Amino acid sequence: MELERILRSQGFGSRPECRALIRGGGVSIDNSLCEDPYEEFDPDGLEFLVGGTLWRYRKFAYLLLNKPSDYECSQKPLHHPSVYSLLPKPLITRGVQAVGRLDEDTTGLLLLSDDGQFIHTYTSPKKKIPKVYDVTVKHALDEGQIAALLDGVQLNDEPEPISATACEIRSGYVLRMTITEGKYHLVKRMLAAAGNRVEALRRVSVGGLELPSDLALGQWKWLEIADLGQLSTYG
Repeated sequence: MELERILRSQGFGSRPECRALIRGGGVSIDNSLCEDPYEEFDPDGLEFLVGGTLWRYRKFAYLLLNKPSDYECSQKPLHHPSVYSLLPKPLITRGVQAVGRLDEDTTGLLLLSDDGQFIHTYTSPKKKIPKVYDVTVKHALDEGQIAALLDGVQLNDEPEPISATACEIRSGYVLRMTITEGKYHLVKRMLAAAGNRVEALRRVSVGGLELPSDLALGQWKWLEIADLGQLSTYG
């Protein structure tokens, strides 16, 4: 594949922009400057330096972001910065999207990708992908609230009660809760229906993939094959 096409596919701009980047000495491969935009390379596993940053060719981008509070999962945020402002420009240019949304005040594991099938799989309600949250509540938790969440609580505008698939009291005011639905403000609404109030909400896993303990708020990482395997392993 021509180097210019490789860069374009990875989000480094339009055809003229990629050509100018290459001809301007901005791209190196194997410690050698590449100035011919039409030079052919095997893209599979190809690593290249652009502006001093090392990139690897990826047909699709799969990312995990540790979302901070007060960021919106929107390309056109209304009240807070967009989560996309936390990503390098090439990832935005190539069109990565949040896989589902977290509320602006919710933190934790957020997936992003430019693979349409991947996005569909992990947002489809039919797939029943488990999502685990650590929920800090206003009032002390009790077994009655846990029983209500597991049995199912009735929410406004929902025809049937919605239940958590698992609940574990981590401390008097912290609950670890698993849901498989993706409805608006669902965890907050369920806790309210059970007689409590959410004070803080953090997503700690999706499918079988857990939020890395060493990934700081606002930081992101590539998902590799092993990570994607964990993501699809649950039950």
